[in-house]
Amino acid sequence: MDEDALIDALSTGKIARAAADIFAQEPLQDDSPLWDMPSMIITPHAAPGTDLMGQELVDFWSENIRRFAEDEPLLGVVDAKAGY
Repeated sequence: MDEDALIDALSTGKIARAAADIFAQEPLQDDSPLWDMPSMIITPHAAPGTDLMGQELVDFWSENIRRFAEDEPLLGVVDAKAGY
């Protein structure tokens, strides 16, 4: 990530908001201006992780494989028209 470019873009309004969980140096330096920018969201690199994340993924995919085999609606289907 080009942190200087991000700081410039946020400061000048080229972009309204940004979110990141990874930076050029991990963790993000304490003196980085990004910490003080209200339009910046900073999360830990492992923000979505849990102790059971691996098992949760296995359970999710296993259930979707079962649903596919049984011609049932899948979990987590992306709606391209809705944008998510």
